[in-house]
Amino acid sequence: METMTLTRADVDDLAEHLSAISARIPLQTIRSKRAYKTATAAMNALLDAGGADEGNPLSTLVSLLGELIADYEDAHSSPKTISPADMLRFLMDQHGLSQGDLPEVGSQGVVSEILNGKRDLNVRQIRLLSERFGVGPQAFV
Repeated sequence: METMTLTRADVDDLAEHLSAISARIPLQTIRSKRAYKTATAAMNALLDAGGADEGNPLSTLVSLLGELIADYEDAHSSPKTISPADMLRFLMDQHGLSQGDLPEVGSQGVVSEILNGKRDLNVRQIRLLSERFGVGPQAFV
């Protein structure tokens, strides 16, 4: 990687541009609902202007703003819970499996009962499913 030296004029130019950008787009940690709304509105405007295209000069700004928004959402949203049956259904869909394709769970009828909430997964089934799909056992709890 090449070392870049900035002159005082470069720094002044960058500061002027950064000031203009920061006046319209929040480029710091988002700490309030109001700042979050401002950031998402700015993100949508940048995306509408072509910022989703990696060749667009705005794409770096979109990426940075997206990370700030994601950090805020991660910190301020409650984790979504999904039932073991819904997780199993999702993984089956992702892997193109039918109820009969899970002998480690049991017969097609057993899988059907689990997917319909009439039966819970047991510890053995959870262990085998987590191994098969490469997910932690907590995905089925």
